[in-house]
Order: sequence, then structure tokens, then C-alpha cells
Amino acid sequence: MKINVFLSLFLVFILRTQAAVILVPMDTDQRNHLKAYGIAYWVLEHDVEVSWLLNYRGGSFMFEFNTDFENECTVRGVTYQIIADAQATLIVQQIADPEINMDVVKLHKAPKIAVYTPLHYQPWDDAVTLALTYAEIPYDKLYDEEILTGNLPLYDWLHLHHEDFTGQYGKFWASYQNVAWYREEVRSSEEMATRMGFSKVSQLKLAVAKKIRDFVLGGGYLFAMCSAPESLDITLAAEGVDICQPMFDGDPIDPDAQNKLDYSKTFAFTGFSLVVNPYEYAKSSIDVPKGGRNKKVDFFTLFEFSAKWDQVPTMLCQNHENVISGFMGQATAFRSEFIKSSVVIMGESKAQNEARYIHGALGNGTFTFYGGHDPEDYQHMVNDPPTDLNLFANSPGYRLILNNVLFPAARKKKQKT
Repeated sequence: MKINVFLSLFLVFILRTQAAVILVPMDTDQRNHLKAYGIAYWVLEHDVEVSWLLNYRGGSFMFEFNTDFENECTVRGVTYQIIADAQATLIVQQIADPEINMDVVKLHKAPKIAVYTPLHYQPWDDAVTLALTYAEIPYDKLYDEEILTGNLPLYDWLHLHHEDFTGQYGKFWASYQNVAWYREEVRSSEEMATRMGFSKVSQLKLAVAKKIRDFVLGGGYLFAMCSAPESLDITLAAEGVDICQPMFDGDPIDPDAQNKLDYSKTFAFTGFSLVVNPYEYAKSSIDVPKGGRNKKVDFFTLFEFSAKWDQVPTMLCQNHENVISGFMGQATAFRSEFIKSSVVIMGESKAQNEARYIHGALGNGTFTFYGGHDPEDYQHMVNDPPTDLNLFANSPGYRLILNNVLFPAARKKKQKT
């Protein structure tokens, strides 16, 4: 018995004293997928390169062995394996086989992350900040003043979530106009607009939207969910056009607003129609109708891309499942007929003619839009408690969010044209 224990300890010692590598599997063997992303980010923060093994065991991570890295995996409850250099080389050789749809992407620098969010109370949470906090990935909060005064270029990656850039306060007026949180949002937004030199909140938000577009044009990475993708593009298309009813901005809407939209200014959407009825909880025809959706049959499928030729969408779709449970939001999904042909659809429900997960390039940067509010809360309501990610540590829907967080760290090959 003592001899067996001694031999086991000796083998572990030999492995650790030789050149060795830590492999963090991301298939169904992984105990905590979400914290595994945090481990990869933490290693990058220590100026150590991480190999992202695309399509290998669910998109695994591999990096040089270090006792601190091993201890951190243990502390965070992340499944890992210590393998010899020779075994790591064999894995890389296997992945390099042109007949196998896998590739290795080198992550070389922890991206600096910003989340666009107001300082005042909002009666809902944000799936991305929940994911970042749970994965222990640091981020800074920015809002209108910081963006307009030029802080955005200091960051690599920006997240937008539950925001209405059109100046219509999420179209919540009909249901919540007399509720304290809604009144506070209107008051603080109008105060911000005045302080920043704008006569209307819609003008303030347009200026912010244009700064965000400039950030992407200059090489930034944008990730947006829920109401942000739709409202951002509506606002950019409606530059110089009043699309707000009087209860939102104090004066009438432009009667010819629809015909004045300029879709060439948008990120992802074209040809859509405005919803100008203030009693209708919708902003445009981009979002799919919410009525009649059934959680039991609401799913979308991730596309499989060529890892060696289409690295970007491959990275963004890394997962241990390719069929993802749907979830609702202010913008639940994007109607396919209004998506620009230049945009890559990465996840869709063909039966409902809707896209849930899309990606595109703009100038030197990129954007990813993800429909819905919270991947593990099918219909998140105002004042619902935040999702406890300890209960969803292996969420494939949340994994798509964290793929985007690591994406800016990658040295990407030139994509095929």
C-alpha cells in the first residue's frame, strides 16, 4: 500500500518537474464552464499566453504549468489536467490535421473591459455583468458622460445591454409612467442631457451611439444584448429625425420619420419599420413578436464554421452544446429579413425565421448582437431577482457571452474572402 502511494506521488513529482502544461477541458467533463473563462483571463493577466483549442473538447484552454495556476483552478472549482509537453504537442498536431475541423488560437493579452450602465437604480440585472462577476473577470462601468468625454478608446471591449438609445425609455411609459424607478430614469436622463449640452435625451443618446460606432470603426469590440442592438441601430438610422412621441420628448414625432431612415448608418439591420405607438411595447419590426412563444419548444441552433478558415465565428460559437435554449428580452430575436447580407448569422431558429446570435465587422472593429435578456431566465420580469449562476455553472447560453469576452485577446488569422 505504501509503495503504491509512493509511486503515485513520485509520478506526480516527475510530471511537475518536467516541462508540463495545464489543459482546461470545456466539454461535458468540465465542472464549471463559466469560471473556466475566468481562469483563462487570469492567466492572461499574468502575461502568460493561452492556447484556445477551437472545437477540441468543447473549445478547451491550454497554458504552461505553474503551481499558482493549478491552485487557482482548484480554488475556483475548475476541472483541469496536467499533461506533459509531449502530450500537448500531440494534441496540437492532431488539431493541425487539415481533415479535422479544429484549430489553435493564441490568446496573448487580457482585454480591458467596459460595461455601459447607469449609476442610478434599475429594476433588472444584466446577464453580462452577472457572468463577468461570477467568472471573476474585472470590468469598469461607463455611462454617457464618460463616453462623450472620450474615455471609450481606453478599452478594448464594450458591452451594451438594457438600454434604449432612441430616447423612449424602453417604451415602458404605458405600464410604468407613475412608478418611482421610471420617473427617476426620466429625471436623471434629462439632467444628464442638460449637463452635456443637449435639449433632449434622444439627442444625447444619438451622440453616445455615434461615439460607440466610432469606437468600433477604430478597432473596438462591441457586444450587445437585449434592447441595445435594436435601439442602437434605430437611433443611428434616425439621425436628425424626431421619432419620439410627445410623452417622451415634449414635441410631436416627425410624420415622415419612417421614410427618412438611413439604413446605411446602422450596424446590422436594414429595411425595418418603426413602431411609433407609445402604448405598444415594441420599437421596430426588427424584434420578433413575443406573443405565443413557448419555452418548451423555444430553441436555436449554433452554426458550425470552418475553424481553420473562419476563426472568428468559430471562436464565438465554442460550446459543449450546439442547441441552445431560447430566452426572451426587450428584443428577443432578430427577424432574418431585416439583417444585412454582410452580417454573419451564428445562431438561428429556421422554423421561426429568426436569428438569435449574429456578428459583423465595421471598419477596423467588430460587433456581436445576442437576442434576449438572460440565458437562464426565460422571461425575466421587472424587479425579478438576479440569476444565481452557481446554479448554472455549465450554461451553454452564458458561454456564448464569455466567448465574446475572450475574443479580443486572440491573434486572429486573416479570414477568407
